[in-house]
Amino acid sequence: MKYMMLVCTDVEPDPEPGNYPDVEVWVAENDAAGRRLQGAQLAPASTATTVRVRNGQLLVSDGPFAEVKEMIVGFDLLECADLDEAIEVARAHPMAWAGRIEIRPFADVDQ
Repeated sequence: MKYMMLVCTDVEPDPEPGNYPDVEVWVAENDAAGRRLQGAQLAPASTATTVRVRNGQLLVSDGPFAEVKEMIVGFDLLECADLDEAIEVARAHPMAWAGRIEIRPFADVDQ
């Protein structure tokens, strides 16, 4: 099953920063196991562009869609047997300590 793992900042990171796993080790292990299909760090939120169409009019604005303290800073596309495995993969990511990880399954569009 495919999962999108959104890597986000958090206003309340773990107060024990010395415990963070190494992201390069996490990437290498999950790539080798075939669980991480793709991933990348994103440019800062200040580079975001929001696109909307309202009443047929294109509305383009600079910056992220929402004004929030937490921001998406990267993503990983995972292939896992189930949500439990995806949670274990996310748990080992450094941003689970320094930020937060959101995991979402891809929608089943065939139903």
